[in-house]
Amino acid sequence: MPQRFLTIQKVLGALLMLASLFPVPPLALAVVLGESTVTAFASTFLITCVLGLILWWPVRKVRHPLRLRDGFLITTAAWSVASLVASLPFMLASPALSFTHAVFESVSGLSTTGATSISGIDGLPRSMLLYRQSLNFYGGMGIVLLAVAIMPMLRVGGMQLFRAEATGPTKDTKLTPRIAETAKALWKVYLGLNILCALAFWAAGMSLFDAVCHALSTVSTAGFSTHDASFGYWDSPMIEMVATCFMLVGGINFGLHYVAWRRATTAAYLRDTELRFFLLVASVVTLIVTLVLWLSGEYSSLLQAFRFASFQTVANLTTTGYTSDDFSLWPSFVPLLLILVAFVGGSSGSTSGGMKVARVTMAVRQSLREVKQLVHPKGQFIVKMAGRRVPEHIVLAVSGFCTLYVLCFALVTVALTMTGVDIITAFAASASSINNLGPGLGEISVHFGTMPAPAVWICSFAMMLGRLEVFPVLVLFTPMFWRE
Repeated sequence: MPQRFLTIQKVLGALLMLASLFPVPPLALAVVLGESTVTAFASTFLITCVLGLILWWPVRKVRHPLRLRDGFLITTAAWSVASLVASLPFMLASPALSFTHAVFESVSGLSTTGATSISGIDGLPRSMLLYRQSLNFYGGMGIVLLAVAIMPMLRVGGMQLFRAEATGPTKDTKLTPRIAETAKALWKVYLGLNILCALAFWAAGMSLFDAVCHALSTVSTAGFSTHDASFGYWDSPMIEMVATCFMLVGGINFGLHYVAWRRATTAAYLRDTELRFFLLVASVVTLIVTLVLWLSGEYSSLLQAFRFASFQTVANLTTTGYTSDDFSLWPSFVPLLLILVAFVGGSSGSTSGGMKVARVTMAVRQSLREVKQLVHPKGQFIVKMAGRRVPEHIVLAVSGFCTLYVLCFALVTVALTMTGVDIITAFAASASSINNLGPGLGEISVHFGTMPAPAVWICSFAMMLGRLEVFPVLVLFTPMFWRE
């Protein structure tokens, strides 16, 4: 076997051993509370750890440089295998899901989609609730990025792994000279924001348990909740305000958070063009939704309409997917608008899904440039971001990405209709899955549990496709990738 495949086996084994730690915190909670989930979490830990050890031990001394395409293979394989082993507790303990729905739940958690196939979430053991929320936390910044940060054995080829999992049009930006230090820096910022979010939720009126659990799914812009009604359970403007603020924080490039923290200045935020467009989109959509809800009489006052509109707009734009009211029942075009805004998503380098604001902005400016070129064939027009010219190869890459992304969305929608799902549900489920949004319209406005099994598998694949931003997954299906 070629040395590079042995190295890939070594890395996957190490990642599995890391993934075996996922059930440890809920296992400890289950022991303290005396819950019946102890066996399920302990079994998951042992099975995953042993599998990882079997893969890693025989090739532990192999060292071979990794290429970028190896990073694609490792990243896709790591997310797939981690999702499979993370599904075990959902089958072994309450809610005792089928294999299909258990994998869907774990993929949704790790990909920070937040869609669920479980009804009766309020009745689950607390340790299982913590486990679901913790999957959001691990997937938010990325399990491969976590491994690069804390496992020295992955330092070789770390840049390839970083580029394969990073989000946004530019994947070579390092905050520190060494990629492992960059990964650590991002995780430190991420962990710090989670702690601040938990304290803010607690101060706003949540119980400590709910505050910690929702912090894990808010900064990660994931959307799992410990209650079926999501934020409608509290019906609290203060709690919704805290959530809105931290969802916005999660939708901003974490590199900006790091620079602002290290230099103790907000200058980085003020200079960032992508952030300005992100906040502009959030403001404009919030205004539109507020006016429609108020003028239609959905809510009695303008302030109340703004409260629900701002929360749901930010939740969908950042692809967090929380709900405080059933937006699928809102009047006029609002439900469709809130589904479509998820295609924009958050900033590059954030925990949000979608195509990312930078890509959408570049694609729009490239389209406008083509219009100008038609009017002035001999003119020279360039695409700018932050006052600087965007290299032509990045503009072309962004155009290709957006085209492929929309094409994948269309194919997933068609595939879902072929399983017998109605067109509205298929459209919403496809958009929700590939954008890592969570809630949808039609049959999935509450949960995905009633969808046929083939449709559930298609959505699981689409969630992984969206989380890894299409290319690392689709490139594995090309014959060229497997040629030496």
